[in-house]
Amino acid sequence: MAGARKLPMTAVFALQSPIELCALPRLARIGQIRRHVYSRASCSWARRDVITRSNPCAILRSVEIRHAPRLAGFSTCCVRRSKQEEGASTSKQIKETPPTTTNNLATTLKSKLKLPVVKHENIYNLPNFLTLTRLIATPIVGYLIIHNHHLYAFSLFTYAAVSDLLDGWIARKWKLQTVVGSVVDPMADKFLMTTLITCLAVNGSLPMPLFVLILGRDASLAISALYYRYASLPAPKTMARYWDFSLPSAEVHPTTISKFNTFLQLSLLGTLLCTNLLHDPSATTSAAGGLLMSIQDTLGGEAGVRTLVQGMSAVVATTTVYSGLEYTWSKKAVVILGGDEALKRKQGFRGRMIMASGFGSFIALAAWLWYNEAARKEAEETVERK
Repeated sequence: MAGARKLPMTAVFALQSPIELCALPRLARIGQIRRHVYSRASCSWARRDVITRSNPCAILRSVEIRHAPRLAGFSTCCVRRSKQEEGASTSKQIKETPPTTTNNLATTLKSKLKLPVVKHENIYNLPNFLTLTRLIATPIVGYLIIHNHHLYAFSLFTYAAVSDLLDGWIARKWKLQTVVGSVVDPMADKFLMTTLITCLAVNGSLPMPLFVLILGRDASLAISALYYRYASLPAPKTMARYWDFSLPSAEVHPTTISKFNTFLQLSLLGTLLCTNLLHDPSATTSAAGGLLMSIQDTLGGEAGVRTLVQGMSAVVATTTVYSGLEYTWSKKAVVILGGDEALKRKQGFRGRMIMASGFGSFIALAAWLWYNEAARKEAEETVERK
């Protein structure tokens, strides 16, 4: 069978044209080059071999066009074409990959990486709205106190106190508690307290040592709260995420003595506002003026009112010091969210130390002011006796 495929040289010469016969001596050289070139284009040579057997001059024409000395470039072209075909097949396989495989891979990666899931809360509710209105009303109350509009200041203060009680009751009744509410609600209370004690201290209604104690406790809590927020915020720690209160990072749980102290402070401030009403003509001449004067007479006149204010101030000073110091040793007052218990203990210790150092400095300052004021009063009484 193999011998039947071979043709005599005369038959080959007869089949070819005169131009092709002139190029036949180059076939041997091409065959030699073919035998020695075994590159990645060998598959292409196999296909060329089939064409050569069927038509021996077809490969000759291609060589004549490409020139025999550049035969190495032919192998490179085959390699490039094979790479293109391989890349095309790979991209086709990628395109044909079902989407379920990609989804399963993403799920597997997430489960292995254990990425933290950040939960967003619905902060737009009625309790938080009432807290916001209390924040807005606070600077207005301070402005009215400084400018001796005590009747309007007392009315707005009453609204702030009622809204403080109302938003907590609504949040518990309809289960609208949020982490941002647990942070912003005491913050609004502290802002109101700070504004009131500052304005009343400027008017001389509030003793300066008590003003330093209350202000120092609130300032120390605020500084430690800023640290707690930064330390417990999940990465990345950016300014936008820091002030995004829908991203909870720590919970504040006021202690029992702290709640009682807040109630006593509000009572003292309300009493001071009522005593200021006795010096406001618009309040004494109003419909409630007679009631105010009767209450003053019941307490023993101006001296009785002064004694009541001093007693309440002493109680408030005691509860303020105790409640502030309790935040330095209580580990349940501020709960940091997260799963790393060692990091949470470290952050909690640092926050309590910040609170202790800050509030301790204010206690020392208040004691020094109280001592100087007591010494001054004693000196005045000595001078009067002489």
